Amino acid sequence: METLFVKNMVCNRCILVVQQEIERLQLTAKTIKLGEIYFESPLTASQKTALNNALTPLGFELIDDKKSKVIEKIKNTIIDLVHYQDGEIKHNLSDILSRELGHDYNYLSNVFSEVEGTTIEKYHIAQKIERVKELLVYDELSLSEIAYRLNYSSVAYLSNQFKKVTGLTPSHFKQIKEDKRKPLDQV
Repeated sequence: METLFVKNMVCNRCILVVQQEIERLQLTAKTIKLGEIYFESPLTASQKTALNNALTPLGFELIDDKKSKVIEKIKNTIIDLVHYQDGEIKHNLSDILSRELGHDYNYLSNVFSEVEGTTIEKYHIAQKIERVKELLVYDELSLSEIAYRLNYSSVAYLSNQFKKVTGLTPSHFKQIKEDKRKPLDQV
């Protein structure tokens, strides 16, 4: 089995686009998930090149080096936790990342900070704030329900963090509703 890592593959639509390109190239992937493609057997160098050439114009990129793979796996794990596992986080982020990536959290934190120029915690907060924005725009949940869903200890803590990051209170953001959201790969 061979695993390829793909940069900027951050949502279910991304998975579909990558899957279409794989099928168009007549390759067969066993599993495709955020940032990763699993093949039953190794691809040839020319197949990898063709896949990378097909993905690059679409905003994706195959990742070769170890640090970039670790960074992308950290990002995709956080995106999955924040955007697709509402209220499911019952452990510390550091424990989850260590378990998922099979590395000590200090190593992960140092690599992430070195390459990205920010901390894992700040990246996690940025993702949570983007999710809060999304849920505010949908206007289906109260702020209290959003706080619970994203594992904030209180509405006040969510509001303070939201204002610190965006400069707006959640209620003010909800009022203006102009598109203040960023694509996940630009957070």
